[in-house]
Order: sequence, then C-alpha cells, then structure tokens
Amino acid sequence: MMDHAHDLASVRDATERLLTAVGELDNAAVTQPSRLPGWTRGHVLAHLARNADALVNVLEGRPMYASGEARDADIERDAPRPLDAHLADLRESAARFEKAGAAPGDWSRTVELRNGVTDSARRVPFRRWVEVELHHVDLAAGYELEDLPADFTEREIGFLAERFTGHPEVAPTRLSDGTRVWSTGREADAPAVTVTGSRADLLGWLAGRRDGSALSVTGGPLPALPPL
Repeated sequence: MMDHAHDLASVRDATERLLTAVGELDNAAVTQPSRLPGWTRGHVLAHLARNADALVNVLEGRPMYASGEARDADIERDAPRPLDAHLADLRESAARFEKAGAAPGDWSRTVELRNGVTDSARRVPFRRWVEVELHHVDLAAGYELEDLPADFTEREIGFLAERFTGHPEVAPTRLSDGTRVWSTGREADAPAVTVTGSRADLLGWLAGRRDGSALSVTGGPLPALPPL
C-alpha cells in the first residue's frame, strides 16, 4: 500500500538535501551543463520548481500544465535566473506542494497527469520524490545514485520495472541485485534476459541515467529501453 504521508515527509527531507546542495553553488555554476543533454543546472532547477506547482495542479484537480509548449517555455524563461532567485522559487514552490499535500482529501481518487496518464492521488507524493531525488543527481553537484535513500531506490526500481512491463519493444527481462528480483518487458513464458547489478546501476539504467555498461547480462543483449 502506498503511504502518501510517508512520501510527503520523504519529499521534505529530499528537498532540504537539494536546497543545501544548491546553496553551495554560485551564479556561474547555475549556467553550467547538467547531466541532462541540452540543459544547464538552471534548467533543472527551473523544472523542479515548476513541477512542484504542476503537481499542486494535479492534486487540486486542474490540468498539470497549460500545455507542453507552456511547460517548456516556463523552463527556458526561468533557467538563466541567478542562484538566489532559483533558491527562493524552489523553497516557495516546495511549500505550495507541501500545503496541497497536507489538505484533507480522498487519496484513493484517480488524478490526471501529463499526456492523459492517470494514477492514484496517493502516488503523487512519490512521483514528486522521484523528481527531487533524480534531478538532484542530474545537477552533477556531488550527489550520486549511490547516495539515494535505500528505500527510495528499491521502490523506484520496482516502479520503473512496472512501467516497462508489457511493453512490446522491451524483451522479457529479469532484474536482480543479488537479493531481490524484478520482472519487466513484454509477456513471455520465461524471461529471455537476466540483468544483474547493484541497485544504483539498475536504477541508473532503468531511469536513463546510465548506459548499463556496469551491469551483467545473460541470455541476450541488454534490452533497449524506450525514453521515459
């Protein structure tokens, strides 16, 4: 069972770690490339702030973004701002998300995200947690996949394995960190490929943050994953 209260607390903790790390940057560092192709650190920070507001919209029954074009334009507009402006925006948008999460509501209701995707409201805090943790790594500011909380990494591997389950372009795959096993890919009587590695490397590959070269693969080549 998804525990939205636990996840809201985890979002607060992750946001504090992010704010501490960003506070150690300077204006020049904000303009430098992030680990996401084509995005500076400023783009990542702007996206994080606008994503918080977008998820407030979701929780309050409004469209997540006015449009895909508006989403992208807001990020491009805000990316070049100085560090202090980014920090203030991150704090204020995080506070708005926390307030929306604290409001009484039916957490079993279905909400709509981008591109017609729907989910349970109780999973929205976890989705925000994912945004904060993975984009903190994307900043290339000393926070790595190996630094992520263990319970987060395990849950996100499961979430992404579920996301690719049944996908016709992903070979039937068994994932293992040596103690836990997940299955993903299209349906088959038995997995065609077994992928083994550390949880950080498994998550990095599933989330498009690592190329999978550190993983061990048997039964065929490492499956190609569609973009998230």
